[in-house]
Amino acid sequence: MIIAVDAYYKENKAKSVGVIFQCWEDSKPLEVIMSYTENPHKYETGFFYKRELPCIQELLKLTDINQIHTIVVDGYVYLNNEKKPGLGHYVYTNFSGEIPVIGVAKNAFHDNEAFVKKLYRGNSSKPLYITSVGMELAVAAEHIQSMYGEYRFPHLLKLLDKQTKEARL
Repeated sequence: MIIAVDAYYKENKAKSVGVIFQCWEDSKPLEVIMSYTENPHKYETGFFYKRELPCIQELLKLTDINQIHTIVVDGYVYLNNEKKPGLGHYVYTNFSGEIPVIGVAKNAFHDNEAFVKKLYRGNSSKPLYITSVGMELAVAAEHIQSMYGEYRFPHLLKLLDKQTKEARL
């Protein structure tokens, strides 16, 4: 199975959501899971993972992690051309490098071209920025390209974004 994860913060609370699906082309999730965290780590510029990783760790405890073969994060695996670790890399090392991680970002990150694939979907002239660890970047981009939906952002990732930002905190 594949799980796409994201978190949303409001005041002293965080809501984490996981959309679980079987195949990249699926139009509907098998399951949507949620967890809530009180007093998440404060945001630190350049250290976003310190805030998001604990929330994702709690969320993934709700799954049978042995059934997950890929994790998709909203963000980057690498933050620059020197492979500075981003959230996706920390998720990967959290599982001892046993589960590949794909980062999908909506916006470019400065000084970060070497380990990023720009992916154009639908009729959009604006790319998604794909990074990966534990999986070839070209394969990761193919997976995201093959996801259901005719627009720039794949349908299940749009669902994840919507579920994450719903105001149930």
